[in-house]
Amino acid sequence: MNSPSPEPSLRAYLLGDQHAQPGQAARWQLERDLLDRSDGTHGTFSGVVLFTPMDDGGLSLREEGTMRWPSFTGPATREYVLRPTARPDALDVFFPDGRPFHRMSFTADAGIDSHWCDPDTYRVTYTYQAPDRFSYSWDVTGPRKDLLLVSHLERIPA
Repeated sequence: MNSPSPEPSLRAYLLGDQHAQPGQAARWQLERDLLDRSDGTHGTFSGVVLFTPMDDGGLSLREEGTMRWPSFTGPATREYVLRPTARPDALDVFFPDGRPFHRMSFTADAGIDSHWCDPDTYRVTYTYQAPDRFSYSWDVTGPRKDLLLVSHLERIPA
């Protein structure tokens, strides 16, 4: 069950103590379990997520770490841009090229979202767990993919 974070805004929650220091990234430890349900293949991603404040009130998000999959083990990165919405408890997530991706929130009415990536559907659920811990899962289904990706994040103290 999703519940709102104790912070006045999702941006403040993600930045933690860093929200008063522009340009300084908040660091979160990331552990992700990967499952390809079509053939039972398991993998993991371990690394860090950096949330860095942007001048326009948004955040840049960068994942850095190591992916382990039967056919590949090595470094992996991913980047997104999080933009403010009319609601302080939500951020809109965009790909680096500006294409919309989904909405991030811990609230019951906005904490579940989806993205269609032809021909597959990506459904995400965000779950607030504690002041320094949250998770989210991607359920990816369609003719090309049948994946479950579960990510656990824990704040790294500044």
